[in-house]
Amino acid sequence: DIKYQWRPSKGNENLFEAHVGKSAKPAWSASRADLVFGSNSELRALSEVYASDDGDKKFVADFIKAWSKVMDLDRS
Repeated sequence: DIKYQWRPSKGNENLFEAHVGKSAKPAWSASRADLVFGSNSELRALSEVYASDDGDKKFVADFIKAWSKVMDLDRS
């Protein structure tokens, strides 16, 4: 959201705080990874699918498929 200004936290280089205007009190905090997933539309869409109520089954199935593909690469 454009009204928030993200700044690094003073105590942790991997934590960022969202401030409204020049407010000293942060409205939100997020990790570096949170900001990457939130700002990239493709990564955000994937996270929302896997975070949905029934997303755990899809995540496990997709993970198994990807793991098997990687493990079988040297067998071709």
